[in-house]
Amino acid sequence: MSLSDDKVRKRLRGVAVGLLTPFGEESEIQYEKLEENAKSIYNEGIRTFLSTANISEYHSLTHDERVEVAETNVDAVPSDACVLAGVGGNTVEAQQLIREYDDVGVDAMMIMPPDHTYVHEQGLLQYYRKLTSVTETPLVPYVRGFNPSVEFLRDMSSVEGIVGIKYALEDPLKLGASVAAGDDDLVWVDGLAEPFSISFWNEGIEGFSAGVSNFRPKVGLELFDALSSGDWEYARQLRNICLPYQNFRGETGQNNTIPGAISVPAVKKGLDLAGLHGGQVREPICPLSPEEERRAEELYRQLDDDIEQVIG
Repeated sequence: MSLSDDKVRKRLRGVAVGLLTPFGEESEIQYEKLEENAKSIYNEGIRTFLSTANISEYHSLTHDERVEVAETNVDAVPSDACVLAGVGGNTVEAQQLIREYDDVGVDAMMIMPPDHTYVHEQGLLQYYRKLTSVTETPLVPYVRGFNPSVEFLRDMSSVEGIVGIKYALEDPLKLGASVAAGDDDLVWVDGLAEPFSISFWNEGIEGFSAGVSNFRPKVGLELFDALSSGDWEYARQLRNICLPYQNFRGETGQNNTIPGAISVPAVKKGLDLAGLHGGQVREPICPLSPEEERRAEELYRQLDDDIEQVIG
C-alpha cells in the first residue's frame, strides 16, 4: 500500500537517494543488483528513494523498463520507505506511465524537467494538472534546465496533487522568494545535492537529494541532522568533505566540452567502491576513462578519510 500524502511530505523532509540503474556489458538491466542496492541503502538508514530519475538514466530506459525498475525498487524496500518514480514526455504517454506506476505501488511521481525546446509556463501548469487528473498519488515536479518565474513556482505549488518541488536552480534568491509566495503545505527539496544544502536550507528547503550520499548515505544523514538542529559549523564540515567528489562529477570528461558529462558514471564508480553495484552506462552517457577511474578512486579514498575524521 502506497504512503499517504502526509507521509510522502514527511519523507521528502530528509535525504533522497537516487537508485542508479546497473547495466551489464550488453546494456541489459541487472535487476538483482538494483534490488541489492536498494536494500543495502535502506539498511543504512535512508527512507526516500528516487527511482527512474535523471541519475537513474531515465531517458535511456524504455517505457516497460521504467515500470519494471520502479516495481523492483518498490518491492525491495519495506513499506515505510518512500519511492518516487520519474515521469516525463508527452501528456498521453506520461499519463499511461503514471497509471502503470500506480499499479506497482510507487508512493509519488517525480515529474521530470520538460524536454521540449520551447516551453510556456501556463502550458507547463496545464501539463501538471493533466497528470494529476489521472492519479491520487502525489506529484513532485523537478525544476531544472529552464528558468521559471517566481509567479510560476508559486502557482505550481498550489496545483492540487503537488506535495513537493525538487528545486535544482543555482538561484537561492528565487528559491526564497518562491517559498515565501508558495503554498504552506508544500515541501521544497534541494535538487543540487549536498553543496547547496546549507544556503538552500536557509531559504526554506526541508530536504535534499543525494550526491556522494548516493553511495555514502552516512554523510547525508549526518548533514540533514546538522541542518535540522542548526549546527552550522558541523554542517559546513560535512558539506565540505563532499565537494571534491561532487566537483569531479561536474567535469566534462575527455574529448567533450559539456559540463557534468561524467556525473552518472562517477556516482556508479562510487557505488562500486562502496561495495554496491554501479554497472555500465547507456549512451549518450560515456563511461569514465582509465585516468578518470583512477581519479575517482583517489577522491573516494580522500572522502573515506574525511568521513572517518569528521564523523568517526
